[in-house]
Amino acid sequence: MPLPYGYTTQNIKQFFIKMTEKHIQLITEAVGNKSQRFIENTIELLEEGATVPFISRYRKERTGGMDEVQIRLIKDLIQKYTDLEKRRETILKAIDEQGKLTDYLRNKINGTYNPTELEDFYLPYKRKRKTRASVAKEKGLEPLADLIFLQKNIQPEREANRFLNKNVASLEEALQGARDIIAERINEDQEARNRVRNVFKREAMIRSKLVRGKEEEAAKFKDYFDYEEPLKKCPSHRLLAIRRGEEEGFLRVYVKPEEEEVFYRLERQFIKSDNGTTEQLVLAIKDSYKRLLGPSIENEFRGLSKDKADEEAIYVFAENLRQLLLAAPIGQKKTLALDPGFRSGCKIVCLNERGDLVEHTVIYPHPPQSRQMDSKDVLYDLIDKYQIEAIAIGNGTASRESEGLIRSMKFNRPIDVFMVNENGASIYSASDIAREEFPKHDVTVRGAVSIGRRLMDPLAELVKIDPKSIGVGQYQHDVSQSLLKSRLDGVVESCVNTVGINVNTASKHLLTYVSGLGERLAQNIVEYRAKNGSFKSRKQLMKVPRMGDKAYEQSAGFLRIRAGKNALDNTGVHPETYSIVEQMAADLNCKVADLIQNKSLRQQIQLRKYTTKEIGLPTLQDILKELDKPGLDPRGKAQSFSFSEGIESIGQIREGMTLNGIITNITKFGAFVDIGIKVSGLIHVSQMADRFVSDPMEVVKLNQQVQARVIGIDIKRERIQLSLKS
Repeated sequence: MPLPYGYTTQNIKQFFIKMTEKHIQLITEAVGNKSQRFIENTIELLEEGATVPFISRYRKERTGGMDEVQIRLIKDLIQKYTDLEKRRETILKAIDEQGKLTDYLRNKINGTYNPTELEDFYLPYKRKRKTRASVAKEKGLEPLADLIFLQKNIQPEREANRFLNKNVASLEEALQGARDIIAERINEDQEARNRVRNVFKREAMIRSKLVRGKEEEAAKFKDYFDYEEPLKKCPSHRLLAIRRGEEEGFLRVYVKPEEEEVFYRLERQFIKSDNGTTEQLVLAIKDSYKRLLGPSIENEFRGLSKDKADEEAIYVFAENLRQLLLAAPIGQKKTLALDPGFRSGCKIVCLNERGDLVEHTVIYPHPPQSRQMDSKDVLYDLIDKYQIEAIAIGNGTASRESEGLIRSMKFNRPIDVFMVNENGASIYSASDIAREEFPKHDVTVRGAVSIGRRLMDPLAELVKIDPKSIGVGQYQHDVSQSLLKSRLDGVVESCVNTVGINVNTASKHLLTYVSGLGERLAQNIVEYRAKNGSFKSRKQLMKVPRMGDKAYEQSAGFLRIRAGKNALDNTGVHPETYSIVEQMAADLNCKVADLIQNKSLRQQIQLRKYTTKEIGLPTLQDILKELDKPGLDPRGKAQSFSFSEGIESIGQIREGMTLNGIITNITKFGAFVDIGIKVSGLIHVSQMADRFVSDPMEVVKLNQQVQARVIGIDIKRERIQLSLKS
């Protein structure tokens, strides 16, 4: 981090101490309910290169048990204040180069930690292109502006006569130039800007109007053709929809309060007398607001409201993604995956228990070919040949018909049937990753494989797809793309490390998200495994090229060795605490394996006996939990599902019906439900429960199976309203 402007010391460590005292205080306040000591420890761990999952899981004593959300907030705030210091340095340097950096101004700039306030301090010194005020100053009209602005007891028209020359041809030109100078001063006055901000904060309205002549093209934005509501009450999805209409050229959008309230506030600040200058000053105030101050603060509030909407939309997207990634797998079962279609047929792939492709074909059970008997014969043969245990059906076109085909078949053993959300499968099938995995197969085969693998292990398969393409959010293309990527990458990293990864079966793409690894080390692990066979212990990871002590420390606890030499290698117990478990076993006169298998032995452990300066009860309790469930997948097991019989189109639905469905997407205003037809139903947040619900995620989860009652149907607009109320 660069030294702030004006500091002469080159001792970065000393600078870091000076610089961070206020920042740590601000971060502590933002995180809340944690002492400054824990915040300092967390910052130190992040500075040392520790990852968020590692810190939250294995450094609870140093952080006071902070979770990933709090630690990510600290990480974000460190970046925010780092950027603020860089901006402060730039501003101080720019003002100093103009010879205008007084001690008073330096102290004011160094004393603020508010980015908006910092920019307000800089505004009068910011280099500008030629303005009306700068032109007036060049004509020598600044003394006239001073007389009016200071409200001297003068007659402005009489005083303006003194400024007429070859550059100023008339009294009106002189007075206009003076007002231009005053208008710029008002715009650059920090108190004036804050007064206007306060009015915007309380009373700004967002208004949208249809662009003339765009009625037909803008039909999807019909709700916003003539719309207004208080900005502070406008929900994120509505704001983003309005902004999209504006960006596509269909809507004109304004964000502003009533002008009279703003004029009143500014006149109270600047008008101190009632004399000949008052009229000119009032004109300058109104011009300043309409031409300079109003548009500036409007842009500021448009940006702030957009940032807030982005945060809310990204939060919803991230939570949806988390639920999707942590969806229950069926595990290592021989699976037949069916990617449904009509004219082009249904793509069929058979996968072994490791997810390897063993056979693929195409069947044509639906119109126009309608070869149902032939299709069933093919399916019976494949199911018997590969001893299929589960069937995955993609939820796209012809999915309902394909499910009906499978349900009509009689198998000689139980086979579970699952509907699988196929969003993003086409993105994967055309990706470099898919071409690398299946260089000899086309996109249709790759897409079907992805559907089957999603059922076997959603997390392992979905990490191969750009999270934005998974289709579990709204307006993901309208929000800040850098913030979206950062948050979604964080969710993927969190999910991967929450579950824990089998190092002997994980793909390079899955290993990339493991704490401390990254793409290069993930590739090295895969190559080492291919050359030397399966890993027998975590210690063996140290033989992987470029696996240093730090990378091993950060990653080892999240990598599992199934059936390895050391039973602890299949748990979330970190190798750095193996000695504690070994001591526990020794004290009970047994082996570590006995401790894992025998609950009565574990109940005899007195945790306080094993506390040290570095290891406290939080870590010891986590160790005990891991010994209770070694290798257990925290995601549970997937449940089979079938849609309501006899419902294959919107025309067959009637109000009052209760339909089986699966939650496919959750927004701030409700949840979308796949009910087995082309059109999804919507459960509005007001229909979520027999009580008030502020957030749909309080009630429903992604992939949750529900029974919802139909309360409204609009066939023309293809809308189905559902309810979960009793």
